[in-house]
Amino acid sequence: MLNFVNISSGYCKKKVLTNVTFNVDRGDFLGVIGPNGSGKSTLLRTATRILNPYNGKIILQGKNISEMSLRELARIVSVVPQDMVFMFPFRVMDVVLMGRTPYIKNRLGCESKEDIGIALDALEAVDATDLKDRFIDELSGGERQRVIIAKALAQKPQILFLDEPTTHLDISHQVEIFSLLKKLNIQQGLTIVTVLHDLNLASEYCDKLILLSDGRIKKRGTPVEVLDYKIIEEVYKTCVIVKENPITSRPHVFLVKR
Repeated sequence: MLNFVNISSGYCKKKVLTNVTFNVDRGDFLGVIGPNGSGKSTLLRTATRILNPYNGKIILQGKNISEMSLRELARIVSVVPQDMVFMFPFRVMDVVLMGRTPYIKNRLGCESKEDIGIALDALEAVDATDLKDRFIDELSGGERQRVIIAKALAQKPQILFLDEPTTHLDISHQVEIFSLLKKLNIQQGLTIVTVLHDLNLASEYCDKLILLSDGRIKKRGTPVEVLDYKIIEEVYKTCVIVKENPITSRPHVFLVKR
């Protein structure tokens, strides 16, 4: 569905990613992990054309994304950024309707009844229908994140990219958001690619992982294959113990006090 082919990318003359190659299959729940500065967010920004790669190409459903219009790309791919700032206290329904922008053909930018119906469906999918008349700046962190995901779903994407979607949330809200994403992945077949710092969240919810180190892929595969203690210690420069979660059978990473 999505192919990265020898992608090198970065900012101005500073290369961050070097010769990154991997595939995303339809229905994947892929986590991108790695220490700070390893290139995780750069990878997402390149995949969504915020950054243009220095070399290589990204093929989306058989087409180079550099040859796609932004409207065409936005009808296939949606993004939940790490921080979304609203300069005005919009109502939740208006925020979600912003996700319909790639489909609005009216010169005045007016939403149709169909757009409103899709926005309501998106709110229902994230269990946030009761929030539709609230103002975005009145919401808790977990409520706000659900609304931002609903906005992304209103684009009717086939792939959802998320950059650290639980950065400012407590443990219960982190689990809530990732349980929601897993439900969307399973029930709607939504392909998900998310950047994560938390290795244990990545292990429990992602079916595949890519571990970046110094802008290159160090390891990719299932959580069991990637979250090997020797690899984690080498990349993160810290001592860890990796044990099997007795409930889920997924690997769980424990830090070891030096």
